[in-house]
Amino acid sequence: MPVPYLTMDGLIITLPEPSEASIIQQYYLDNTDHLVQWEPIRESRYHTLQAWKNRLQLFLALYQADRGVYWSVFDAERKRILAVCNYSNIVRGAFQACHLGYSVDYRYQGQGLMFKVLSNTIEYMFKEHKLHRIMANYIPENERSGRLLQRLGFEKEGYAKAYLNINGQWRDHILTAKVNDQWGIPCPENTV
Repeated sequence: MPVPYLTMDGLIITLPEPSEASIIQQYYLDNTDHLVQWEPIRESRYHTLQAWKNRLQLFLALYQADRGVYWSVFDAERKRILAVCNYSNIVRGAFQACHLGYSVDYRYQGQGLMFKVLSNTIEYMFKEHKLHRIMANYIPENERSGRLLQRLGFEKEGYAKAYLNINGQWRDHILTAKVNDQWGIPCPENTV
């Protein structure tokens, strides 16, 4: 399966190669303080260059196995990452669903970048991966994420107590999902 490659406003949205590990490593190092309140506590070796090379190899293998798509948003020169979004835990069969996670560089918050990126990648996931449901969960205090998901058409489906261990504490999450209303409808070019 060829690696997906999208362009948007001069940016490149694709899966990073293991040779680009230093670029994604730098994204997370630059955003450590910004992301700490929304992520699990990471061991010091989590962000080593070798750990990122290994992780990017795993992400490509998961993509090839149809188990996840781990996008990075690169600048036009493909030298810096501005955001990431991951469609993980793809489950087929009767479910046809996945989980969505995302983050944006602190310097690009509030500029509409994540809305544009997610709009494009959600459309890709529904059309190319033929998913029926994308689930995204957020900490209630993360109002910005809640507004973003609502704007993207995600609907609240529940509230999970002590759902994930974030920054060393079990945190409640609001559960949301976006359903592909076009799932299973044949495309005009596929009809006789």
